[in-house]
Amino acid sequence: MAFTKITNIKNLELNKIQEKIIELKKEIFHLKLKQKTKQNILPHMFKHKKHELAQLLTIETQQQS
Repeated sequence: MAFTKITNIKNLELNKIQEKIIELKKEIFHLKLKQKTKQNILPHMFKHKKHELAQLLTIETQQQS
């Protein structure tokens, strides 16, 4: 699974970015929960979700300035 491109994110509106941030935080939480309960997860998903979250937070900060 390839990382998402930041150019795809830059076209989103601020409210859509904030919704996506909340969604990603929930997904990361659920991945951690599954990991702690020893359910099958794909370990690389943590890296992908955190990377996408960091991109969204960066774009959100730039748009608010």
